Amino acid sequence: MKPIIKHLLDKATNRLSHLPSARRDAEVLLCKVLGADRAYLCARSEEIVAEVQSRHFERLVSERASGWPLAYLIGVREFWSIALYVTADTLIPRPETEHLVETALRHLPSDQSCAADLGTGSGAVALAIAQERPRCQIVATDISRKALAVAERNARRLGVNQITFRQGDWCDVLADEAYDLILSNPPYIPDNDPHLSQGDLRFEPPEALRGGLDGLAAARRIIDEAPNCLNAGGWLLLEHGYDQGALVQDRLRQSGFDSIRTYSDYAGHERVTEGQHGGP
Repeated sequence: MKPIIKHLLDKATNRLSHLPSARRDAEVLLCKVLGADRAYLCARSEEIVAEVQSRHFERLVSERASGWPLAYLIGVREFWSIALYVTADTLIPRPETEHLVETALRHLPSDQSCAADLGTGSGAVALAIAQERPRCQIVATDISRKALAVAERNARRLGVNQITFRQGDWCDVLADEAYDLILSNPPYIPDNDPHLSQGDLRFEPPEALRGGLDGLAAARRIIDEAPNCLNAGGWLLLEHGYDQGALVQDRLRQSGFDSIRTYSDYAGHERVTEGQHGGP
């Protein structure tokens, strides 16, 4: 029997039945293979699919059934209304990280400013800020050369030229420059957290997830180093886990920050903590 769109989708949905989004995932994967949208699948449900495309689709379904994240299989993830190219060399951008962007925008004027995004990954945060603050000069860093290549590709595709990409570890590559704002979504999951062996986290780069015994090793280092890289009155913003806000606040105080505040995400979980360095 020749492969027909509706039959391929029904078979794939059954194969992915252990996933809550089985039908949607099947449709997204077939759209990827056919270079079409979901409306096309509905309108052409009786259409025959070429054998090579059918086999490609079945391979993707098999990988999705084994747990591979949908974003990696289709190579795209939306963040801040931006379609980002993603690979297994980067974290998959998540909606809660948009709160980091929202908080940063409160402190970045529409005129000239400078910011640094540490551990940029796919470039999601830096690109979102660049979209909203086109006069802001941004340095985006990552220790992974492969992650930076993904971020640079996203910047080129979006026509963004106000971001400078640098390979290095946290504040090490900020040189002697001073910034109005430094922000980061560092690894903050404790090394023994069972979630690391579940869901999409199994396939994401561990160095972008694991934050040491208590999850805050990277956050502490950034907090300790950032004062040397901030203008007077500059801000440091960190994303963190739902139960880490108080610890991040304490470390900010120890490093001389004031105006410290923690913001919650839409689920009510503490998500972003900020601190101001010195006076205005």
